[in-house]
Amino acid sequence: MGKKHIITLCGDLGSGKGAVSTALAETLGYEIYRNGEYARMLARNLGMNITEFNIYVEDHPEIDNQIEESAAGYAKEHDNLIIDARLGWYAVPYSFKIYLKVDPDVAAKRAFYDEKRKTSEKFDTIEEQKQDMLKRVKLENDRFLKIYGIHKDDMSNYDYVIDTTNLTVEQVRDKILEKYNEWLNEK
Repeated sequence: MGKKHIITLCGDLGSGKGAVSTALAETLGYEIYRNGEYARMLARNLGMNITEFNIYVEDHPEIDNQIEESAAGYAKEHDNLIIDARLGWYAVPYSFKIYLKVDPDVAAKRAFYDEKRKTSEKFDTIEEQKQDMLKRVKLENDRFLKIYGIHKDDMSNYDYVIDTTNLTVEQVRDKILEKYNEWLNEK
């Protein structure tokens, strides 16, 4: 399949995937597909927080497959798309694949003060948030290896890796756009 105008954003928890995907979509006029929102909705429907849901999905791989297949199916039918998904790079291999890195302490602080997370993540301290995020990363990485045989944290899976720790959303967006345009123009 040839190149489509699709960017997949993967990254560390709290790296800014949501904010960066929104900034990219606004600049490019692209639509956003967010797997994380879908997973959080499933967790809420089951009466679980997102970490409990990650544990639950270990014994229900069909749910994980459903989540990833939803992004792949959507990408087949659409163009001019940003996919914010942990395994977007794997589900849509013909996309421009981005990984956002962030310092874990900065990530925990961002997540702790993110009002959108309060419906599925409730912690009293930033340290509790950080420990939960580290637990989620391990659960996800173990599950992805078991189900798909892949390593999300292998940076060779991506076309561009950027550390967002000390950058604004606009700076990250601009760096991605520069690399994306180069990728689009490659033969």
